[in-house]
Amino acid sequence: MTFDLVTWLSKQIGEYALEIPLLDISSAAADDPREWLITNGLGSFASANIWGAASRRYHGLGIFALEPPASRTLLLTSIDAVAAGEQLATNFWTSGAVSPEGYKKISAFTVYPVPTWVFELSGGHLIKQVAMLPDRQEVIVGYTWVGSQPLPLSLQLIVNCRDFHGETKGSPDWRFGQDVQADRVRVRAYPSAPELVVAFSRGTYTMEPDWYWNYYWPREHERGLGFREDNFSPGRLECSLEPGAELTIRAGLERSLRAGSVADVVRCVAAHQTGLVRKAGSPLSQDTRRLVVAADQFIVERRSTDSESIIAGYPWFGDWGRDSMISLSGLALATGRFDTAAGILKTFGQYLSNGMLPNNFPDTGTTPQYNSVDASLWWAWALLKYYRITRDTLLIASQLPLLDTVIQWYEKGTFYNTHVDPADWLVCAGEPGVQLTWMDAKVGDYVVTPRVGKPVEVNALWFNFFKIMEAFHADTEGNGKQYAESAERVKKGFASFWNSETGCLFDVINADGTADASIRPNQLLAISLPYDLVSNEQARSILQVVERDLLTPVGLRSLAPSDPAYKGSYGGGAGVATQYDRDITYHQGTVWPWLLGPWAEARLRVYGKTESNRQFISAHLTHIKEHILKEGGIGSVSEIFDGDAPHTARGCIAQAWSVAELLRVLSEHAL
Repeated sequence: MTFDLVTWLSKQIGEYALEIPLLDISSAAADDPREWLITNGLGSFASANIWGAASRRYHGLGIFALEPPASRTLLLTSIDAVAAGEQLATNFWTSGAVSPEGYKKISAFTVYPVPTWVFELSGGHLIKQVAMLPDRQEVIVGYTWVGSQPLPLSLQLIVNCRDFHGETKGSPDWRFGQDVQADRVRVRAYPSAPELVVAFSRGTYTMEPDWYWNYYWPREHERGLGFREDNFSPGRLECSLEPGAELTIRAGLERSLRAGSVADVVRCVAAHQTGLVRKAGSPLSQDTRRLVVAADQFIVERRSTDSESIIAGYPWFGDWGRDSMISLSGLALATGRFDTAAGILKTFGQYLSNGMLPNNFPDTGTTPQYNSVDASLWWAWALLKYYRITRDTLLIASQLPLLDTVIQWYEKGTFYNTHVDPADWLVCAGEPGVQLTWMDAKVGDYVVTPRVGKPVEVNALWFNFFKIMEAFHADTEGNGKQYAESAERVKKGFASFWNSETGCLFDVINADGTADASIRPNQLLAISLPYDLVSNEQARSILQVVERDLLTPVGLRSLAPSDPAYKGSYGGGAGVATQYDRDITYHQGTVWPWLLGPWAEARLRVYGKTESNRQFISAHLTHIKEHILKEGGIGSVSEIFDGDAPHTARGCIAQAWSVAELLRVLSEHAL
């Protein structure tokens, strides 16, 4: 008996802004690398592979940010279902076994509007849905039975209590505390632990405390990290579902939460996503609409600053200054969330220190770190993008004194030997053991791409910083002459980056005056940022070199394949790639999709906004748009890809600037 999930969902949610695609699961294996992700705007999330199996330490139904968006803690690992004697869960074990093999009973799956599975059973179909609501510290899991006879359903709770980076080793002497009531159970790992409240709409809960040993995380094994864990099962919920009936389980941090109806929750999520698309404006392509919905996952509330912030990537990153400034235009401006953009810009400005914007707010604690030479410069770019759309002169005027201090500190010298060279007015930065640019891989004391000296993109941003200040002061005070003069000094000094032998720009002018001729994508910023820095002839030559050596269907390589240091596979192609293996390849050929934004801008600058050029760019973006529904985190864009074909998706399954830059260029240029 066939079941049309799209039709069923359409009836459940009504009007909806997105098409509902079904994933191709016809030949998928238990260890399918595709994953799903849902978030709540507070840093909490739920995620697993497409079957609902935990294949990495960051998977679980309830990973809650106890100090939003930080202190993310796994509390609810899974809910393992048995329906009419058939096991529906999928779990991996260190023995190599996959048991149970519930994935074999799944006949359909989609992530829109929420992750939804159809289990094909004797006598009908069981639909499972998982959702989170904005600003609510809870996850909702629902089961709806579409069948001809009542369905006996047994649900085993699998819980934990650990930092989401960690791993739990159980003990027979460790028994989680439980408080059972008629429609809920409260579970606590130990007296000082956060309490998980699990409420249910029907059924009877029975305590059956027991440990389950040696779960296996294949993705962590591949990353050369610990790959086993123990989880605790406090008990089991049992009920009988009549045809057309649903069971809703709501698990979270609030004692007063009620199970409610999963259908109502899914309709709320669908309405929220539809509202996001409408706020972003129209007409929007279906690809752009999906990116608008994906963008929402990265914007979070940060309680320590009483403002919104941007998560750099799921499942393991926090909020980072550079990433936030690059991502803000796509995530907030292209989506019509101007108040959010203003709040983020002002908040980071409040944490300016010695002319430098925070590189990140650590996941534990609230003391920012400042090891980023370019975050403050990207901040000016983000402010310009904001101003051009909103014409908010009041915000710009309030930030101008802070922007001026950036210049003052860079001129006299600030953190990590960051200073302006008086000989050519270029920014020079760096010291041994510190990584300051976006190419920031470091293993122990070993900095893989130190780039000490004058990095090309930093100085392209530095030139644009003065031009932006010129424009801001001209609009708010009627005079920006001093900034125009400084910009010309930088432009004159920047001429030393031209490499006539390769027809492109040096990547770094080293502190000793020598130059690094590595062909990297950083030079794109010299021809993609708002203000022209090189001649038209040079810009065309730079673009030709970049497209020849670095451009791929999913982004730009971080190093040309002809370079002896090039690594075509992230992690070196090892089946088990350690942190060292991965980091030494991170910026040595690995492809970064966020760079498609600067590439598209550069191509429009060099070849003009002609129809043929726009079609060329649009056609080249086809593969990365297809990636959204086929690889990595379904519905989002991955952090990185292998440098060599077939360019396998790697790293975070959902990366803020990957989504943001693709969304920005698609929306700004109607590609």
